Amino acid sequence: MLVSVSRTPLSPTPRTIVNRHRERAQTDRAALDAVLDAGLICHLGVVWDDAPVVLPTGYGRIDDTLYLHGSTGSRSMGPGPVCVTVTIVDGIVYARSVMHHSMNYRSAVVHGATRLVDDPEEKLRGLQAVTEHLAPGSWDHARLPNKKELAATVVLALDLTEASVKIRAKGPVDEDFDIEANTAWAGVLPLSSQWGVPESDSPLPVPEHVLKR
Repeated sequence: MLVSVSRTPLSPTPRTIVNRHRERAQTDRAALDAVLDAGLICHLGVVWDDAPVVLPTGYGRIDDTLYLHGSTGSRSMGPGPVCVTVTIVDGIVYARSVMHHSMNYRSAVVHGATRLVDDPEEKLRGLQAVTEHLAPGSWDHARLPNKKELAATVVLALDLTEASVKIRAKGPVDEDFDIEANTAWAGVLPLSSQWGVPESDSPLPVPEHVLKR
């Protein structure tokens, strides 16, 4: 993962201002970087034939730019207006009333227009960012893309200036009368992800960068 310090503030536009649960909004750009760096996939929202389409896809970040990649034959890989979201669920919040059940989460929403990366050096950097985000250490370990593979691959860049971040990280918020009645358990069931044991498809030993995940 290629990470460096970012100084560009988040842009408060009508599309990024949080209206509901404003107390969950994060205005610090470091919060956006942290959510994007912690996530594994994003959901890419585009419009095809006047209808919205949302697709899961891999991504990588370098400073204030998000990189996406895909096949030249993919309709989602054309430059243009998009909405990209990343969500990480950290737990389910059980309240005393089902209407107050919730989730603890970290989420980011990015608006903007993607641009086609046609500079060969930036294209490689973008592919490296995507690769290292999903599988750190692979860029220096595995074979790099050849000319044919590069020609069949599209890399898009999305500026991260217009974005919003929301985070919930607390217990249930119940009505006073439900707390006083005390008829149902309330609390948080944390959710965490962990990597399993590598399943080899090679006679070579599992490399250190895989074991470290």
